[in-house]
Amino acid sequence: MIERVTAAALLSLASLTAAKPPLTAPARFTERAPEAFRAKLDTTKGAFVIEVRRAWAPRGADRFYNLVKAGFYDDSRFFRVLDGVIAQVGMSGSPEIQSAWEAARISDDPMQGSNKRGFVSFATAGPDTRTTQFFINLRDNPAFDRERSVPFGHVTSHMDVVDTLYSGYGDGAPRGRGPHQSLIRTKGNAYLQEDFPKLDYIKKATIEK
Repeated sequence: MIERVTAAALLSLASLTAAKPPLTAPARFTERAPEAFRAKLDTTKGAFVIEVRRAWAPRGADRFYNLVKAGFYDDSRFFRVLDGVIAQVGMSGSPEIQSAWEAARISDDPMQGSNKRGFVSFATAGPDTRTTQFFINLRDNPAFDRERSVPFGHVTSHMDVVDTLYSGYGDGAPRGRGPHQSLIRTKGNAYLQEDFPKLDYIKKATIEK
């Protein structure tokens, strides 16, 4: 009896492991997001909720849904917080995982809506370059509309938490004294914990049922 139970338990564990692809395999995270869903981000300053509308940015919504569901954003630092402007997050604390997603770009969505206070968009570095980083607008930022940063959701609960995220380091190097993204890529959270210990971070991100 013990052997049969143990075998069943091992089979169940193997099934669960096979069903959940590793975060180092971006190509396997292609699930279509619901037309509307809510993501709860539990941070070191408290929890807030982002409501996502797939009609606003289908590709962006799908990417965000898959990343949250997979746990990509857990333990991810708000590495670029410009006081009263934006709070940016979305680089993995694991260099191996971050490296895997660097080339996992998604095509642009048609520009809809605007980067108003509380709205959430993926960061871009030009056309068709969105990967995992996203930012929350702390004010109306129409300049980001011209850069084609398409909002895919907005904060619907506890925007006050977002407003209190630590911003003392300012912009990232070389424009400011904040974290350098190239070092986050190669050293991960070890670098951030050592040199920027005051950064707030996402403890756990989940899709609300």
